[in-house]
Amino acid sequence: MSEILAPAGGFDSALAAINNGADAIYLGLERFSARNSAENFNEEDFKKVIKIAHAFGVKVYVAMNTMVKNAETSEFLNSAVFAWNCGADAIIISDVFLGAYLKKHCPQICLHLSTQAGVCNVYGAEFAKSLGFDRIVLARETALDDIAEISKIIETEVFVQGALCTCFSGQCYFSSFAGGNSGNRGRCKQPCRKRYKIDRQGFEDGAYALSLSDLSLGEDIEKLKAAGVFSFKIEGRMRRPEYVAAAVKYYKNLLDEKADANDLSDLKRAYNRGNYTKGLAFGQDKNFISSAVQGHIGEFVGTIKVENGKFIVKSLQNFNSGDGFKILREGKEVGGAFFGAKVKGGITLNSRERLKNGDKVFVTTDTATNSRLLGAERKITLNISARFLKGQKAKITVNGITYNGEKVLEKADNRPFERENFVACFKKTDKFPFEIVFGEVETDGVFVPVSDLNALRRRIFSEYFETISQNKNFQITRVFDGAQQRLKNENNLKTAVICDNLNGISADIGILKPQNYDKTDLYEFVKNFRGEKFLYLPPYLTGKEVQSLKPVVQEFDGIYCDGIYGFKLSEEVGLPLFVGTGINLSNAIAVSACKAKYFALSKELTAKEAGELSSKNSFCLTAGGIKVMDLIYCPFEKKCKNCDKRCCYSLTDENDRKFLLRRYVVGGNCRFEVYNCAPLVADYAPNGVLLDCASEKNAVEIVKAGRDVKRLKQIFGENFTRGHSIKPID
Repeated sequence: MSEILAPAGGFDSALAAINNGADAIYLGLERFSARNSAENFNEEDFKKVIKIAHAFGVKVYVAMNTMVKNAETSEFLNSAVFAWNCGADAIIISDVFLGAYLKKHCPQICLHLSTQAGVCNVYGAEFAKSLGFDRIVLARETALDDIAEISKIIETEVFVQGALCTCFSGQCYFSSFAGGNSGNRGRCKQPCRKRYKIDRQGFEDGAYALSLSDLSLGEDIEKLKAAGVFSFKIEGRMRRPEYVAAAVKYYKNLLDEKADANDLSDLKRAYNRGNYTKGLAFGQDKNFISSAVQGHIGEFVGTIKVENGKFIVKSLQNFNSGDGFKILREGKEVGGAFFGAKVKGGITLNSRERLKNGDKVFVTTDTATNSRLLGAERKITLNISARFLKGQKAKITVNGITYNGEKVLEKADNRPFERENFVACFKKTDKFPFEIVFGEVETDGVFVPVSDLNALRRRIFSEYFETISQNKNFQITRVFDGAQQRLKNENNLKTAVICDNLNGISADIGILKPQNYDKTDLYEFVKNFRGEKFLYLPPYLTGKEVQSLKPVVQEFDGIYCDGIYGFKLSEEVGLPLFVGTGINLSNAIAVSACKAKYFALSKELTAKEAGELSSKNSFCLTAGGIKVMDLIYCPFEKKCKNCDKRCCYSLTDENDRKFLLRRYVVGGNCRFEVYNCAPLVADYAPNGVLLDCASEKNAVEIVKAGRDVKRLKQIFGENFTRGHSIKPID
């Protein structure tokens, strides 16, 4: 069995998914959804869509996958209970510890771990399963081999279609620190879709250097199925219903072995950024980065021929008024155009731009296709038989369920009731999505008033719909009131520093962040450091990479990890764990459940919010670089032959802000980190001081300054930010 899981950003998209054959939909309520800008669902529409979905046997998953602050925990937990009590089939959560808390107190709730949790290897999967999660939505970057291994442990859900985040799942702070809109709170403004320059030969001109093509894995869905994937997920809660319809239809037909070339054409016309990529499960391909075109490119339909001042496209396809097009010249977007008129052998286009012979034309809005996609209607087949006999009440059987009429039937004086009368009445399905198949209708000449028959039909259809759409969830009566736990709020006077060379640095805890993990002598970079020595492990590692690093880890006093896989790994290797900022600890429930020697709180908390979560083991990023993205791919399109293999590059945006692009190597693969355009200077007392100096040249001075905000400001000059330490994010 497999599942096609469709996005439902609003009610119309939910209907489009259901009508085109989705097995499940996922949606957000008015709070705690990682797609805050989507239409989402109020209470009334949520209850309504659940009934419709369940009538068709379609499951409904509710996404509650944002970072949850301490003051919000009661509301969050109660919202999850509300969704479950309304009939939700699962709750999608990104905070593993909040999920574990909810499962402990409400064990009947089915929990799916969001892709925001960044599970990418068996260690993360085993940890999630141990906390009570029933399914994992794998990180989009997860390799096929790891997908197969994880699928042996727990039910898996994998993205097969839609937009790709340029940053590794759950680790993006770009929108948050560069623009004040937190992606972890569902308010991402997608700065990754902007134009950037990189100071490397061939990349100096402005391009969409971080904008990824849309994922489309239709050709490889059988490989994922063979790997054990259960749920095939379509991204797109921000997209229009016709896209949802086209994507569901495409993948449903692929799984049912009814694939049609027109299905992919429909999908491209609905939405296609970058002419599609296979993503990273199968390795980075040439279409992975869409550097020339940022948005919807549609489907190629012809080239421009300029005749007598008119822009003509030779095409046998049928286009109409309202159709829209995108024009590309030498692979770059020139502008848009729209349908002008039909001419012999093609159409004319209207455009504000001056088009040229040979310009390529792509259709981006096909009104006829959209109308066809949205016109699909899914029906529930009702096999109906009936008995209308004298001295008895009418008996109507619908799919094995028998309903009785209200009155005892009498013999007709004239015009006795016949099968045709029953068929004529019951083929009217009113508002219900029924398709009627009539079986035996037995009658012996009784009288049945038309009004009674109509009333009987309405009652039967209504009761049957209620039966097939009823909420089967065991109701939870628990109310979470004041769920946010109180902590001791102890002071932590320790200093921890992240750096690529700890020799010559004095601090309580040193966290080595190598530029090359494949070197066999990593301990050389910490041998003169007198404090506790931890090895930094990035949020993404394949299973093979974890195994290769185990011997290296044993040389250190512990591991610092930005991924949840660190919990199981530290347990296996028998070393203490320092939980990194990437885990996004942001509430007391999570902090209390986090069994680690040390832990860093979320970078998106204010000093006051972090102070409420302070303990003798807690740290806050206080100064130095702010890592805002982890890139599990090569932004230089894997042009390895010409690579200068520098450690650091400069990523410059349209406002001339420069973001550090740091390269590191693990398992023979280059990966990259993006640091904020300004370093951090903040006061997060009474938590311990965490300094990120991996991107800083003056690490020794920064560590000496420690908590001294005045001295830190002198070191960084005017180019620094207070981050979120003062003003809270929404």
